Amino acid sequence: MTSPTTSLPRVEIEYCRQCRWMLRAAWMAQELLTTFEEEIGGVTLVPGTGGVFVVRAEGRTVWSRKEEGRFPEITELKQRVRDHVAPDKPLGHTDRARAAKAPSDPE
Repeated sequence: MTSPTTSLPRVEIEYCRQCRWMLRAAWMAQELLTTFEEEIGGVTLVPGTGGVFVVRAEGRTVWSRKEEGRFPEITELKQRVRDHVAPDKPLGHTDRARAAKAPSDPE
């Protein structure tokens, strides 16, 4: 029997177990599962080493701590995951906050 979630995109969070980042990864997974409960088929936590913290959607990197130089704010992560798995999904206050920070168009 096939589960309805098997055809939905999957997210993976690879975190550094040496750095004890599992709680951060688990919290972000919970946030993504709550926000995208109809759009993603699951979040997998993958223990790694060497300071890794990478979030992938369908195998494509949406956040890399090494490349960005920091951890994502949860709103940033939700926006990037949304852009990959459900581009038309509104994120409510998260999108409004981003729009408020965007520079206005010149007149």
